[in-house]
Amino acid sequence: MKKLGVILTLAFLALVGIHFLLAPKSNEFVIADLYEEIQARGKIKVGINPESKPFGFIGNDGKFAGYDVDLAKYIAQYIVKDPERLEFIPVTPSNRLLKASTGEVDIVISTVTITPSREQVVSFSIPYDVAGQAVLVQSNSSITAMSDLAGQNVGVVFGTTAEKNMKNLVPNANLLGFRSYKDAYLALKSGKINAITSDDTILSRFAIDDSSVRLLPKRYSKEPYGIAFKKGESTVKLKEHLDFAIEDLQRKNVIPRLRKTWGIL
Repeated sequence: MKKLGVILTLAFLALVGIHFLLAPKSNEFVIADLYEEIQARGKIKVGINPESKPFGFIGNDGKFAGYDVDLAKYIAQYIVKDPERLEFIPVTPSNRLLKASTGEVDIVISTVTITPSREQVVSFSIPYDVAGQAVLVQSNSSITAMSDLAGQNVGVVFGTTAEKNMKNLVPNANLLGFRSYKDAYLALKSGKINAITSDDTILSRFAIDDSSVRLLPKRYSKEPYGIAFKKGESTVKLKEHLDFAIEDLQRKNVIPRLRKTWGIL
């Protein structure tokens, strides 16, 4: 009986050992590929800022519209072979990178400037467009250059590169933050602030629509726009397809046509 017990014990240990060898290691896991997830889902979740006309806004029909929306439709033709297989999700300048990094959206197309600090948080496609930091003032304002903003109340939108740039360009300006460009524009019109600084592509539409404000001619930076998405191995394939799509759209002159369509200077 004692010998039988030893044999059974050894057999049990052998089975445990085999199971241990065959079982997957706890620290081994498969990284889900976002491009493949999009293919399986059949649509792309795109973050769009609905408060950044002409790039993103809600049209009279209640649907998302604008330059960024049209660009997303072109991108969808390359990724899921259909410009309508999109789900638009509203984002703001202050939460758009968070939504991309957490995977709440697959990609963000929302005038996101590519910067080294942002590249620590998310990944970017190659640039699809370039803007420049500009200043919007009332038409009768005596402000003619960025240097005139010293001591002035200047509006910026939270989460934009303009907010950070101003701290270096005019450190003694009085910065007032706003959640949207519309809020900043209304503050300028009411006299609460003396100027707004942001990308020229965004501010130009106010000057086009309203003769009581004007855009100063000088640009104070170069702001390359990229499509933002989650950082890591799971998005390598997605980046390859996005970069190819952008290169092809540029080669076919689609980007300049979009700018013209939406009146972007």
